[in-house]
Amino acid sequence: MGDEAGWIDVCDLDRLKAETIVRVAGRDLLVIWNEGNVVACERACPHEQADLALGQVTAGRLHCPRHAASFDLRDGAITAGWPSRPLRLYPVRIMDERIWIELQERQPGR
Repeated sequence: MGDEAGWIDVCDLDRLKAETIVRVAGRDLLVIWNEGNVVACERACPHEQADLALGQVTAGRLHCPRHAASFDLRDGAITAGWPSRPLRLYPVRIMDERIWIELQERQPGR
């Protein structure tokens, strides 16, 4: 599995568990350790383009460092009442303790 198949190798699972949020080298994407699950998403907040790598993860939500909104890490939905599209999420696989993400946005139900 490699770039030619649309998947990229990001980092070791142990690194993500230690750091919680890891920037994907050369891409505007993040991987996040969320309550025992790995989530991949876009790096820029769709509301104000803040760097979400500087945000906090609590109770299954990624909190933007620039404003009070947060995103549900299950489906990307923003806090009710904020004028923004959902956060883009990407498919994730873990193989041999390495995290891989697919560069095509995750479709609902995948």
